[in-house]
Amino acid sequence: MPDIGTFGSAYAQTGRLGTYLSRLGVDHPGTPSVDGLRQLHRAHVERVPYEVLDIQAGIATPVDPDGCAARVERGRGGYCVQLNSAFHHLLTGLGYQVTMHRAGVQAAPAAPPVSPDDPAPHLALSVWLDGQDWFVDVGLGDGLHEPLPWQAGTYRQGPFTFRLSPSAAGPPGWRFDRAPRGAIAGLDIATAPATTADFAAWHEFLSTSRESRLVRVVAVMRRDAGGSDVLQGCMLRRIGERTESEREITSMAQWYGVLTEKFGLRLDGLDEQQRNELWTRVRAAHDRWLASGRNRRTDA
Repeated sequence: MPDIGTFGSAYAQTGRLGTYLSRLGVDHPGTPSVDGLRQLHRAHVERVPYEVLDIQAGIATPVDPDGCAARVERGRGGYCVQLNSAFHHLLTGLGYQVTMHRAGVQAAPAAPPVSPDDPAPHLALSVWLDGQDWFVDVGLGDGLHEPLPWQAGTYRQGPFTFRLSPSAAGPPGWRFDRAPRGAIAGLDIATAPATTADFAAWHEFLSTSRESRLVRVVAVMRRDAGGSDVLQGCMLRRIGERTESEREITSMAQWYGVLTEKFGLRLDGLDEQQRNELWTRVRAAHDRWLASGRNRRTDA
């Protein structure tokens, strides 16, 4: 499989680079800089949501950098590997020095850390710029709004606090913690470089297995400076600096309206039958969730 850098250098020669930047609503940032990287990161998490709609609809999705970038260009998002793969493609095309890393995901605070060596990787990025490594991740949905300097410390962005520290799991690397807990509790990130091939087999599992969380649960998420918007099943939740709200989406028209208007997704690739089948699946899962009583919160 070709190295991702090969894709990036070729990508810079095409008109598609401008299409990607247009999707983000930004002009060409010029020579690589910390300010440019921050601007691109902010725009990406605000305009390109985490989403698994095609996976839920049983539609094959790409994991290669060029295919992931093409998804963004035509108005779609993706899950962590796809979003960070696409962003790597964009940054490389703009001249940034970017490295991919394997990362293990700790889904909940009570769960044990997951080594990046285990077959369940998250794709994280680092960017070397002005003598400093930066931790870059546009694939967490409700995670980073801007890159973090890759050094131990506690960082505040909007209502969320993040911490970077040396990892105790797996090979040498870094630990990323998020508080309060969102879609994940933390990551253990290997410092060694990774390639696209490291994520291909896991992508197939995530996209097709009934054991995959992406197959079991519809989730759409986006960040902004003040917090995050999360659509899980039929529940739309806003987490902000001082407020938290939640409402149930009760109709198909309303649900697709939220996807296009709040999350900015272009869903013209889904035909009428696919839309109906996806909504039926989402609503049935939501009704089972309501019947189970798990919607009743017991934690503060």
